[in-house]
Amino acid sequence: MTMDFGVVLQTDPPAWRVVDLAQKAETLGFNHGWTFDSHILWQEPYVIYSQMLSATKRMTVGPMVTNPGTRNWTVTASMYATLNDMFGNRTICGIGRGDSAMRVLGHKPAKLSTLSESMKVIKDLAEGRETTYNGTTQQFPWAANSELKMLMAAYGPKALHLCGSETDGFILQLADPSIAEWTIAAVRKAAEEAGRDPDSLYICVAAPAYVGTDIEHQREQCRWFGGMVGNHVADLVERYGDSGAVPQALTDYIKGREGYDYSGHGKAGHDHTDFVPDEIIDRFCILGDEAAHIKRLKELEALGVDQFAIYLMHDQKDETLNAYGQRVIPAMTS
Repeated sequence: MTMDFGVVLQTDPPAWRVVDLAQKAETLGFNHGWTFDSHILWQEPYVIYSQMLSATKRMTVGPMVTNPGTRNWTVTASMYATLNDMFGNRTICGIGRGDSAMRVLGHKPAKLSTLSESMKVIKDLAEGRETTYNGTTQQFPWAANSELKMLMAAYGPKALHLCGSETDGFILQLADPSIAEWTIAAVRKAAEEAGRDPDSLYICVAAPAYVGTDIEHQREQCRWFGGMVGNHVADLVERYGDSGAVPQALTDYIKGREGYDYSGHGKAGHDHTDFVPDEIIDRFCILGDEAAHIKRLKELEALGVDQFAIYLMHDQKDETLNAYGQRVIPAMTS
């Protein structure tokens, strides 16, 4: 089985640029199109998904990631089932506790128990099954043929356990092989303990990728990602401290972190990410020439990664898509 490739886009205006990039990515061999889902910071993604699906023929589309707090779960499920009815089971749900989408509204990210309940309701309804919601029994009678793969984003031990126990797959938002190895092992162990086939989990690694030779410039364009991951790591440090439950490789770098400004979330040149050292960018992202990208991707593939999704938030979007489509993806799928 060859590795899948995805592209993660911000729904910045104009929305048609997002649609155009998704269409271009499909022609270059990418089979998944993802977007952020933070409706205050960017435009509403589900409206755009309909156009992304209409403009492509095979691409699977969904959020990286949605959350249980900003929309009613039954509405979320109905959107997936409707898009599947219109475009033929080409949606996917990436979901997590909610970082920017919740905090910008003054909410804390959802509890794992809430996330667990929401994932069951969304998947059941989106696949036409009867489910219990808010003490009522609900079902979409028109969604019997709908299918929805549910992937969960996670970093910490409890979230990884939930992911392996209950979901269709795991999203790791960084491309460090050592951390990938630890997290993938954790979700597979949880799956096995739950009596599930650990090899059936779909593993997606998502991170910025920038093809080129000016490493210093690439780092500055991707430093924002260390800040984004740092929000999740700060939660883990608050919860687990220095207990050893979370790898030191993941937690050390946030010691210089002083707050975070969500107005610059996911944007190159974000001032609040100055604390992120070069070493973290080199580990969490994939930078350098095409050979460097292929080398890292082969390492991830050997760990069982099924998809690599590029966070395409830098100044060489088209150039990186072209490099992947013309040389990197063919080298990985030949």
